[in-house]
Amino acid sequence: MSLADRIAAAQRDRGVTSAGPSGEGFAGPAARARRTTDPFADLKRAVHQTLLDNLGPKLYDSRMTQSDLEQKVRQTLQEVLSKDETPLTVADRARIAQEIADDILGYGPLEPYLRDPDVTEVMVNGYDSIYIERAGKILPVDGSFTDEGHLRRTIDKIVARVGRRVDESSPMVDARLPDGSRVNAIIPPLAIDGSLLTVRKFSSDPYMVQDLIGFGTMTPAVAGFLEQCVRGRLNILVSGGTGAGKTTTLNALSSFIPGDERVITIEDAAELQLHQEHVLRLESRPPNIEGKGEVKIRDLVRNSLRMRPDRIVVGEIRDAAALDMLQAMNTGHDGSISTVHANTPRDVLSRVETMVLMAGVDLPMRAIREQVSSAIDLIVQQARFKDGTRHITYITEVVGMEGDVITLQDLFLYDHGHGFDEEGHSRGALRSTGLRPQFMAKLAAAGVEVDQSAFAFETFDR
Repeated sequence: MSLADRIAAAQRDRGVTSAGPSGEGFAGPAARARRTTDPFADLKRAVHQTLLDNLGPKLYDSRMTQSDLEQKVRQTLQEVLSKDETPLTVADRARIAQEIADDILGYGPLEPYLRDPDVTEVMVNGYDSIYIERAGKILPVDGSFTDEGHLRRTIDKIVARVGRRVDESSPMVDARLPDGSRVNAIIPPLAIDGSLLTVRKFSSDPYMVQDLIGFGTMTPAVAGFLEQCVRGRLNILVSGGTGAGKTTTLNALSSFIPGDERVITIEDAAELQLHQEHVLRLESRPPNIEGKGEVKIRDLVRNSLRMRPDRIVVGEIRDAAALDMLQAMNTGHDGSISTVHANTPRDVLSRVETMVLMAGVDLPMRAIREQVSSAIDLIVQQARFKDGTRHITYITEVVGMEGDVITLQDLFLYDHGHGFDEEGHSRGALRSTGLRPQFMAKLAAAGVEVDQSAFAFETFDR
């Protein structure tokens, strides 16, 4: 079959004409990302199948290293393509070879975006609709899966590598890629229009404090203050909405932990990157197909207390584990750090109270609030602005109780008074309120001297 015939056949199979709104054929409803039909779809399918037939069980030979497998696949791929009589340019031949290699060795059409260091998130809204996040902006791309089956096979490959599963009886799953990137998949019947996949990419070279200062997330004075708080073993919660950069900030704060301390990290999907030598990483586990064997974050927090930790770092508190975390903070395990979803520092306290109640323990609200106020020292609130940048907007001290209310004191606030420039970037900055924290004595007892100039009052333009 000639190339022209292949293109015509592909268009007939998909019901695509060349009379799209922009003069190009596209598949799917108007709400999906516009993309041209791949003229080499049939060719790639045929070459792919021939490659599988030629390699057979060698693809699953445990004695082959990853580099040997890649070399074998690419060598066989070139041999199969060279035998095909379809006229191809050098560029088309290289692209087809790369796409087929990505499908066999990696995650198919996701691979180009997973390799791109500027892409921070990949969102699959259906087999023929892929979006990415770049520089804080969500953009549609031309990549696509062949069909729903192709997307499901890719999801199965991802979750199987970390010992998890996704099927009709368990249609939601959280997993991670080998590099630590966070993956969430949800399939029919819960996903009405087809399987959905979201990949939060994990940087092989994680952002450090200097990077966050360069991005404008925090100022040098704030970075120095937070370093002193971590070294002084304060209990810190990093809060914010989805995509606000909580985990990135948590990673940066964890870099301040002294290298001679024993640190235990607890996560749903391991993604923290601590560079200290004495780090023990724990990961929760979902139930098996029989509904047994589940290990929750709460179980791991309780177990970590028997492992002689100097620090406990929990990736995110989202359920009854809040009670165990508070008790750990109140029983000598100072210096713990975690994240929580909340919009303001005051909301953090309400969220923690609610999660403690989820433990099913019959405690009066005042007792819970006393636990919260004595356990948490500092709240670092972070937000994602409309231009895609992430900024710390509050650094708030938990002072104590007044009656039945937990009192807070803002030490740093983001000044929004200067508005935005022509490109939508905020002209504001994180400024000191001029108030001194009341935990200074605790830091002094830990041998940490705080730079008082960080608290110099700065004028707020309202």
